[in-house]
Amino acid sequence: MASGRSTGLLMRAVRVSEFGGPAVLKLQSNTPIPNPMENQVLIKVFACGVNPVETYIRSGTYVRKPTLPWTPGNDVAGVVEQVGEYVTKFKKGDRVFTSGTITGGYAEYTVASDDSVYPLPDTLNYKQGAAIGIPYFTAYRALFHKANAKPGESVLVHGASGGVGIATCQIARAFGLKVFGTAGTQDGLGVVQKNGASKTFNHRESGYIDKIKEYTGAQGMNIIIEMMANINLSIDLQLISNHGRVIIVGNRGSIEINPRDTMAKESSIIGMSLFSSTKEDLQESAAALLAGIEAGWLQPLIGREYPLEKVAQAHEDIINSHGATGKMVLTM
Repeated sequence: MASGRSTGLLMRAVRVSEFGGPAVLKLQSNTPIPNPMENQVLIKVFACGVNPVETYIRSGTYVRKPTLPWTPGNDVAGVVEQVGEYVTKFKKGDRVFTSGTITGGYAEYTVASDDSVYPLPDTLNYKQGAAIGIPYFTAYRALFHKANAKPGESVLVHGASGGVGIATCQIARAFGLKVFGTAGTQDGLGVVQKNGASKTFNHRESGYIDKIKEYTGAQGMNIIIEMMANINLSIDLQLISNHGRVIIVGNRGSIEINPRDTMAKESSIIGMSLFSSTKEDLQESAAALLAGIEAGWLQPLIGREYPLEKVAQAHEDIINSHGATGKMVLTM
């Protein structure tokens, strides 16, 4: 679905006219503000989350390539500016967040389908609202739609201090799993422990795998949520339990594994993509996450913040900086 004609007014928006490095992200001040169609919502954006997947799409290496010119960004939080003719759930002035946009979130205004827009309670600020979408929907899908997690099972979040990692820890703990997490800095380890992990391990320390094995004993982890499969997948197969499941959430290259490591344990390696979710999957995830906001256990942690003018630096840092603690956001 495409948005309707512009309102005739202009806004600042980041535009990508060719695939490439962060330098192809161009902030333009003369982009028309879009007009929402029948089942769409126009949102005045206050904050937008930055996700690694947006860097892959920008570079042209992702399986899904948008039509250019393109504005990145799915996770926005802001205020409803205008609604389409058939929209009844929202009105002008409502505080909202999204799990996807149509015209892109790296902009002062964006259009989203009304079924991907959700109310943002006063208990969360706009930056936190912009940290919910892809991280929390991804974490829920990994745990329940792919790993079929059950209360009482153990889950290792391998790379737990970033946006998806923190979301996974919070959700898993709220649903009764025993949570373990890894991070690469002392600050990261502290953040992971505060957000649901009962035990943390520094994945930059030599011998940390042995420490995990020693702590879990022969049983191993029922579930591993993997943020960097190109580095850790072979390790994960050593740490998983009998009939355990490794869910690949993030990957940046190739890795060699020994399939024999899966055989005796009858373990599973399962890839996932949030973009493959059905409408029913998203509705289930949204219901659980909105309940988490109401109950108070869903508390997004904000990491680095960048003004829209620094979007290229944000894309550089999200891939090349080490030791993430929380969700990266752009502010308008």
